[in-house]
Order: sequence, then C-alpha cells, then structure tokens
Amino acid sequence: MSDIISYLFETEAVKFCEDNKPFWYTSGKIGPYFINTHFLYGSEKEASDFLSYIDSLLEDRINLPKKVFGKVLHQYENNNIFKYTIDTLAKTIKDNVNIEEIDYISGGERRDWYFSNMVAYMLKKPHLTLFKDLEAFASTYDFSSTEKITNINGKTVLNVSDLVTAASNYVRSWIPAVKNLNGKLLWTCYVVDRKQGGTEVLENQNIKTIPLVLVDDSLFEKAFELGVINKSQLDMLKNFFRDPDGTMKEFLINHPEFIEDGLKSSNERTAKRAKALVDGNLYGLN
Repeated sequence: MSDIISYLFETEAVKFCEDNKPFWYTSGKIGPYFINTHFLYGSEKEASDFLSYIDSLLEDRINLPKKVFGKVLHQYENNNIFKYTIDTLAKTIKDNVNIEEIDYISGGERRDWYFSNMVAYMLKKPHLTLFKDLEAFASTYDFSSTEKITNINGKTVLNVSDLVTAASNYVRSWIPAVKNLNGKLLWTCYVVDRKQGGTEVLENQNIKTIPLVLVDDSLFEKAFELGVINKSQLDMLKNFFRDPDGTMKEFLINHPEFIEDGLKSSNERTAKRAKALVDGNLYGLN
C-alpha cells in the first residue's frame, strides 16, 4: 500500500500541522493532522468541485447515482491517482472476500460515493446508494438503471467508504439502512482507518473490516522518511496517537496563547471551535 500512502501525502489528503500549530477540529478539540481521503479523487480542487456537484444533485435522488457514476468513470479514465486507488480497493476486496458471496456494493452519502460506485462497476455488482435518512436506491452495476428500493430479501452487502473514525455514520445510518432493506451488511472496505475505535465497533456488529491504510506510527514514520514532517512533528504525532487528549492538554498548558488566539481569530469557524473548547472544558483546563 506504499503507493496509496504516497498519494495521500501528494494530494494532501493527509495534512500535518506546522510546529506548535495544531488544527482546530469541528468538535472544538485540536490535533496535529487532518485526513480528507476524498482528495484521492485526484486533488483537493477536483475533490471539492465534485462534492459541490454531488450537493447539487441531492434533491434529485433517482438520477443522482447515474450522474455521479458518469463523473467518477470519467475521472477513473483520466486520473492515475484515482485509478490506482479504485484498482487497489477492488483488488483488496477480491483478496479478502469471495466475490460470489457479495450481492451488492453500497456507499453512503456523500464521500463514500467517490469510491463505491466505481468499485461496484469494477466488480460487476449492483450498487446501493444510501442516504443519511436511510432511503436507498439500487442501480445496475453500470448504472444504466436505478430504482428506489425497500427490500433486498436477505441479500448480502459490502459497503465501501472513504475512511472510518468512530464508525458513527455506520451506526447511525448505513447499518440501519441495510437492515431496513432486509439485507445483511457483512463486509466493509475503506481507504483509511483512523484507529479511533471504529473498526472495533464494526467488528462487534459482525462486519468484516478491510482497511487499506492504518493511521499509526508506521504512517507517521513514512511521512518523516519522505521529508513531509520533521522530528518534532513526528514526536507530537506519535504521542497524539497514544494519548490524544493528554498530548493536546499538555500542549495547551505549555501554549496558553493558542486558545486566546483562537477565540480572537477573524476566522469565524476557528473562533467558534475555540469557544466550544472553552465552554465545554474539553481538556479539563478550567
């Protein structure tokens, strides 16, 4: 998977913070890296433009799968990074699952669709487009036809995702959606496992997990080896991986100005996240 890792760095799908400048996360917590797996579509700009395109289709659900597939097929045929990612996903599934046992490939709203549609096409399996409100649409493998579906009569499903963190989308939407269809979600393959408990959650649901890349010390060491990060950043990443809250609490104690700067930031999103950290006393700093 060394090429996938290199592409994660090349597209800045994995982005590391500068020294003493951790990122603000949506929750109000902070951390030394971001992962935007969907940048493997080719680049940040191409991935962002495609996400905007998906958003423009959300009100037209019956036609969305075919239109999304048209875009990803064109990208697959014209972008080596995306092609390699899709080919690797398809091969990894073949290496870990008896393809004959898979009835459907599914993908959930919205970033799963960067990958799931093309994987369904490559494996010649019908595709389930799942929405967060649990509505589902079934398409032929080449997306020549799509219909709203409410029952798949006990058929088996493999979900393809961009990444797994705590598996909250699975618990909240994808597992219930397949269950509502009277289907069996037995496997999931995803590009990045952030190693934050999601894999264990899925395995407790008797779902076989198949990640391509693990976020752990080996990933950070690879980044250091490639010159993407320096020794100081490497040390912070390793400490964060072992104890995220403790590492960031220690950082904030040593850099009290970081919260003040966040609260005063002209960036509305940063100020909002800093306020969430303070109001929620997220690191027990009082």
